[in-house]
Amino acid sequence: MPKIVRPNDCHPAKTLWYDRKKYLTVNFVVQNAKDVQVDIQDTKMILSCKDVDDNNIYNEIEFYDRVHKNDSREKVLDRTINVLIRKWKDNVPWPRLTKDTAKPAWLSVDFDNWRDWEHEEEDGMAEYEQYMDMLSDMKKKGEPPSMDDLDDLSD
Repeated sequence: MPKIVRPNDCHPAKTLWYDRKKYLTVNFVVQNAKDVQVDIQDTKMILSCKDVDDNNIYNEIEFYDRVHKNDSREKVLDRTINVLIRKWKDNVPWPRLTKDTAKPAWLSVDFDNWRDWEHEEEDGMAEYEQYMDMLSDMKKKGEPPSMDDLDDLSD
């Protein structure tokens, strides 16, 4: 892949990201992107494209940790460029996307898709046990009450 050169007159795309057990998802918000170039390396990612108004878009992200560049993919949609990135270490949460602790103004967490997956299995098991306890309690209380007299209330 040819090296992506930062254009002189460019600005970054608004970027949303979220973390999963094995992958990161990074969404660049660019309306009708064209000339899209995405370069995913072990420690960073570069996006270069043009938006609907022919403005140059350029984002460079130095990752928090290493990634598998060969097991990562991008997809260009009408309003976004979605990038799925395979983490080097599965089941290790990333507290942030970037290596630098200072967050760029154009980068945000995608809270609509974010979830705390670290305790996902434990939470699911706890919820299941709570449901089973509720069913067990219902059985101990005997027959459910008759609700035949509810029709009388509508009069």
